[in-house]
Amino acid sequence: MLVPIFNLKIHHKVNPRMVTVGKYDGKHPALTCATTAGKVLIHSPHTRGQRGGRVDTTKDQDINLLNINQQVSSVCAGSLNGKNDILAIGTQTNILAYDVNNNSDLFYKDCADGANCIVIGKLGTIIEPMVLIGGNCSLQGYNQDGNDIFWTVTGDNVCSLALVDFNAQGQNQLVVGSEDFDIRVFREDEIIAEMTETEAITSLCPMMDSRFGYALANGTVGVYDRSARYWRIKSKNQALTIHSFDIDSDGVAELITGWSNGKIDARSDRTGEVIFKDNFASAVAGIVQAEYRLDGTQQLLCVSTEGEIKAYNPAPAEMRGNLMDANLEQDTIRELSLRKQNLQMELKNYDENTKAGVLALQMQQTAAASGNKFSAEKPFPPGGELDQQAMGVIPASTQLQTTLTVNPGEEGKPPHVELFVGTTNDTIIRTVLLFAEGIFDGESHVVHPHPSILSNCLKCPIVPPKDLPVDLHIKAFVGYKSSGQYHVFELTRQLPRFSMYALCKPDIPEPKSSVTYQVNDRVQRVLLWINQSFLLQDDISCEGNLNVAFMSLRGSGPVIIQMETSGQVVIKTDDMDMAGDVLQAMASFLNIDDLQSTADFPEEMEKLRELLVKVDEFHVVRQKLTAEMADHSNLIRSMVVRAEDARLMGDMKNMRKGYLELYNLNRDLINGYKIRCSNHTELLASLKIVNQIIQKSGRLRVGKYKTQVISACRQAIKSNNVSSLFKIIKTGS
Repeated sequence: MLVPIFNLKIHHKVNPRMVTVGKYDGKHPALTCATTAGKVLIHSPHTRGQRGGRVDTTKDQDINLLNINQQVSSVCAGSLNGKNDILAIGTQTNILAYDVNNNSDLFYKDCADGANCIVIGKLGTIIEPMVLIGGNCSLQGYNQDGNDIFWTVTGDNVCSLALVDFNAQGQNQLVVGSEDFDIRVFREDEIIAEMTETEAITSLCPMMDSRFGYALANGTVGVYDRSARYWRIKSKNQALTIHSFDIDSDGVAELITGWSNGKIDARSDRTGEVIFKDNFASAVAGIVQAEYRLDGTQQLLCVSTEGEIKAYNPAPAEMRGNLMDANLEQDTIRELSLRKQNLQMELKNYDENTKAGVLALQMQQTAAASGNKFSAEKPFPPGGELDQQAMGVIPASTQLQTTLTVNPGEEGKPPHVELFVGTTNDTIIRTVLLFAEGIFDGESHVVHPHPSILSNCLKCPIVPPKDLPVDLHIKAFVGYKSSGQYHVFELTRQLPRFSMYALCKPDIPEPKSSVTYQVNDRVQRVLLWINQSFLLQDDISCEGNLNVAFMSLRGSGPVIIQMETSGQVVIKTDDMDMAGDVLQAMASFLNIDDLQSTADFPEEMEKLRELLVKVDEFHVVRQKLTAEMADHSNLIRSMVVRAEDARLMGDMKNMRKGYLELYNLNRDLINGYKIRCSNHTELLASLKIVNQIIQKSGRLRVGKYKTQVISACRQAIKSNNVSSLFKIIKTGS
């Protein structure tokens, strides 16, 4: 078992996920944390006594404090010049790149979308290292001169970032986790992969080769290799931070996780098996690595929210792979004992069932030989059919049947997908357990009818929140009403991607919006995709042109898919998101790498026009409030000087008058600040919707055309060219 090589306390409370380490002088590592007091703490035991600039003095000579004067949202250290590291500090309004060694600002930029997370490094073919910032539906990259050299939009508020060699081609791609449960992989500004999880992705970290670790807000931790999930585990506690580090010296980095209950564990990147664990008295705020003792060995540094630091050396070579032998032995013995107990119980049940069956057969043979018959009035003899039912014996021919249908909301129930589970005889279904990702509140759902209404069939309502293919793992307890034990039937059904859509007649009122594109494929191929992707009772067939209509059960209106034999496809729907989902799913099925389209969404464009007007108004108000605040600041200086002069001269009347004016001005400043905060919140909300509309317009194209649309929209917004923006969204160029 590894023990900390040193343990110290910095006596400051640390924000979760805001811990980094950097060599600000190019040689000596310094641990850096954002504190709850709105400051950034730098613990630098190797370079003491640096003061000046933003740096505050403290009693502890090893600790410097940077005054940020705002609530810090993210911190990251890294090199932009190939020499010493710089410190990037993000808030909800700004990004600061700070040269700690020279006590000077490298650059300071306004970030209208905020800076929720930061990573520093090279991306793709872009030569210069960047400070990459994830904000409100946007990604931005700044070089060492503060120039904005990278910008794109993403689907929702960004929670986490990581630079990973996703394609194993020697170049970094940007892995982005967001609040809409999606992990997106960007090759520069092009999305090359997208994985959907069950909660917001709070942490990401690169591991070896193309693997990366992830943590979700619901306590799930796991590892992906490219787009394939290696493994995952779920805990009732929340994983606050993750990091990759070779703790057992086997040449492969493990996934180190810091939990909200203070636990730290290291898991194998291949199996998720725990190979090391320790505990803090409070939640773990951050985990980093550095050669903190300057002895040639990288240490694992773990920081708690209460400011406690523990450092661990990797295991020595002779302990390779044997960090937790004692604990593993105990866990293995406990697991095998539990398995033995379960198997013994199962064997006992089989024995009792066998005895009951043999006894019943013997009594029936005896009764037949003697010519006696049991009357209906007499109790059934022990060991007979009723006892077999009580013991859970069911006919060997019993089968479990399942059916998925679309229920548009009859009998006063909301629209849903209905799972019918039934048996082929008079046995009853006592309970049905459903396991699926991203459908239920959690990952499972139990249907347990009242004993008075038990029957051989059961209906389970399912409401998928998103259009994604889902594997439904079904477990049904089957027996008789008098049974004390039940047989468990297990099977898996796949819920199609577009299951929350009901087939309707094509003569419904057509939506006003549509997207049109050309594919080099036959109508029958698209028809095959529709039959596989939508929940239909019978397969659709057609001769000639295709025209099929569905009604969304989520209230988004109709969606009509039309295709001519020439290959022109038209998707008619007023929901831009739905059109993008249908187009992307069809393109994936048809193996289309690049696809251009023409989009006509008048309602979305009018909404965008109104939003851009509001954004301009918010910017004007913001500039006005900022100017007023600057004027007030100058006025405060002169009023303080006058009031203090009056105090020194003993003029109490003018001093009282001066401080009363200061009090009133301070009250006005506070009210102005509240207005500014409200204005900023509304501005962020509007910018988020603008970015989401741009993202939606990008999803109406595939491959390089998608990247072109987002890039061109960015340029149009930068130059405030609204008419050009609308044309780009419509035509894609």
